[in-house]
Amino acid sequence: MEQSANSKVHLEKAQNFMRQYRDPESRELKKLSANQFMDVWSHYDRDGNGYIEGSELDGFLKEFVSSANATDISPESLTDEMLVELKSCFMEAYDDNQDGKIDIRELAQLLPMEENFLLLFRFDNPLESSVEFMKIWREYDSDNSGYIEADELKNFLRDLLKEAKKINDVSEDKLIEYTDTMLRVFDANKDGRLQLSEMAKLLPVKENFLCRQVFKGAAKLTKEDIEKVFSLYDRDNNGSIENEELRGFLKDLLELVKKDYDAQDLIEFEETILRGVGYDKDGKISRKELTMILLALAKLPPDDDQ
Repeated sequence: MEQSANSKVHLEKAQNFMRQYRDPESRELKKLSANQFMDVWSHYDRDGNGYIEGSELDGFLKEFVSSANATDISPESLTDEMLVELKSCFMEAYDDNQDGKIDIRELAQLLPMEENFLLLFRFDNPLESSVEFMKIWREYDSDNSGYIEADELKNFLRDLLKEAKKINDVSEDKLIEYTDTMLRVFDANKDGRLQLSEMAKLLPVKENFLCRQVFKGAAKLTKEDIEKVFSLYDRDNNGSIENEELRGFLKDLLELVKKDYDAQDLIEFEETILRGVGYDKDGKISRKELTMILLALAKLPPDDDQ
């Protein structure tokens, strides 16, 4: 019995998850389908927190490298020194936001995948700002439920492929597979739909301008700083921040204090923030009101989570 158990442990150690995705002759990685990509992600993101990090990252790198060998070399044969050097090179190449861990989009750049599926990660076309994000959210949350459900997500992905002139290459069955995979990837709380913070990961903006150090714990905000923010959100240049402009600004503010948020959180946050600056309930934010909000933000300690 003991010998059988030892043999099983030895077999499990010898198994390499990434080996199945390499061509047995050339050792090159084969193109992954949407479902195969999700299988790789789920295998290494063992705690399901949306990142491959720590021991998960070590395990992935060991198997990724050892799977390129034609012979069954155990991942354990990679020494600690080799792993440190490998991780340094790997993270420099693929850790775009330099947070020391690999997220879904970063893994998608590493693994060869179906071209059409890869388009859905929008590497080359991040949104200019959260104002554009909120306009898209309003368009695809067609029932105003505060969530993007599966059918609404499928419509969004279909339009993305149309925009890339690839929709004729994708069957309805394949589109359903893509929708299911994107839900599995980005639906962190597994409720079968995407809330605001989950959709924001699928459809990223170039930068949350409010994350800049000048707006957090800064000694002084200049008139130029405030004007930059105002012009970023006042997209129609009418002298006030309103509608999707206002929602985009509040979404960026909310991201500074809350990692996971939904449409209801945004509504409650709007009430709290605007009540605090003596908002006059005209549905708009003026330069003066924006200045009050930014000054209050700058006074918060850098690690304030309230």
